[in-house]
Amino acid sequence: MENVRNIFQILSRNFGLLNEQCCDTCCGQEISIVQSHILYEVNRQHNPSMQEIAGALGIDITTFSRQVKTLVDKSLVKKTPHPDDNRINILSLTPEGLEMENNINFTVNAQLQGVLSKLSEFEKETVIRSIKLLNEAMKQCCVPSK
Repeated sequence: MENVRNIFQILSRNFGLLNEQCCDTCCGQEISIVQSHILYEVNRQHNPSMQEIAGALGIDITTFSRQVKTLVDKSLVKKTPHPDDNRINILSLTPEGLEMENNINFTVNAQLQGVLSKLSEFEKETVIRSIKLLNEAMKQCCVPSK
């Protein structure tokens, strides 16, 4: 039987390289892969709390807080106290943060389209369908519920 972990390690490494290249080339300022993931999640969710995003990304709150502070200092993320509970901070993207997230999204999607263009239409559909199935299976057994 094939070493499945090895396949996933290589896939994860290759995807990380795509993200790294994107963050190095498309954004106009230095941003880490973790920070790009934060921008993505803040954009995807509606007025999320810091705890919600940290949980979605599987990052401990202390490390996450440092990353958010860097993004706030770069004027990419806005941190606002929750109107009902000052202990909770709500995150949102600034116009600059939204522009950066859109640039990252466009670049990564273009890179992935380039990768997928090496496959036949049937292979492309099979890969995408398989990744969706795998994500669903992992959600059921591996990802803690929110």
